[in-house]
Amino acid sequence: MRQGAEFDRIRAFAGAVGATGSDIQTVVPPGDDAVAFRLPEGTSVVLGTDVSVEDVHFRRAWLRWEAVGYRSTAAALSDLAAMGAEALGVLDTLALPPELETSVYESIGSGVGECLRAAEAALLGGDLAQSPGPVMIDVVAIGSAERPVSRGGARPGDELWLTGSLGAAATAVADWQAALEPDPRSRRAFERPAARLQEARWLVAELGVTAMIDISDGLAGDAAHVAAASGVALDIDTTAIPLAELLTHYANRDLALNRALGGGEDYELLLSVPAGKGDDRAREFENRFGVPITRIGQVREGEGVRWLGEDGSPKQIDADGFDHFGPRR
Repeated sequence: MRQGAEFDRIRAFAGAVGATGSDIQTVVPPGDDAVAFRLPEGTSVVLGTDVSVEDVHFRRAWLRWEAVGYRSTAAALSDLAAMGAEALGVLDTLALPPELETSVYESIGSGVGECLRAAEAALLGGDLAQSPGPVMIDVVAIGSAERPVSRGGARPGDELWLTGSLGAAATAVADWQAALEPDPRSRRAFERPAARLQEARWLVAELGVTAMIDISDGLAGDAAHVAAASGVALDIDTTAIPLAELLTHYANRDLALNRALGGGEDYELLLSVPAGKGDDRAREFENRFGVPITRIGQVREGEGVRWLGEDGSPKQIDADGFDHFGPRR
């Protein structure tokens, strides 16, 4: 690239991303009009995209720029995890106001690189534009899978399992909105979400996952997506929902539960597996990845999601998934 303000910023961003440890075979590397690479033989292309918009997904007062870069990348990679795909790389498009200096691009790139190294994926290219208003980062994640998993394969009789625990990141958002400093655990959950790429591939290979979704918009809403896509009903035991440790101390469990179900920002996986397949392997999964996995319900004929209380009867919950055109958080 030639010299110039735009290209200096591109070099700063890409240089800060650095080497990522990916073994993707590029035919034409980043820096040209487009990138070209070879897919692993016998696999399908899996593409996902996720956009992070200032004052919608994050605020400058909340996060350092490194965290903004990390989160934007993890969000896109998590969509690949939801399909059991291996991450190959990302295309990263940045639109920033002109008053932000080159050091901001370096900081964002540092966070992007940190996330890509954890995923063993590469920065394949992208674009840069000037924004007249908020910061926007659009990430296209590129992956491959022998058998991509969709939301639409859950069958009556399957069990529902959930990785990780819920509610820590949403608690950080609630604290910031109340002008409070979040607990370090909830801050980290929001700043550094984990894209469960390796975990997802293991689950698909070992448990015969029939459907899977990332629940970054909240379990309450994303479970409904699985039910609708699969043409089934889901029964979910609210007493089995794994709450983040900092929520277990709430005096009002229903408040903690609603935050965990509807707060979003948890890049965990909800999956359906044939009955009995998960019980024998849950401990092996936890020992291998250091991540809990919990059976939270089952699939039956019907439609929608039914939430169950302590006695197994239907329970009303005051939570819904994130909707970009619904009420603002």
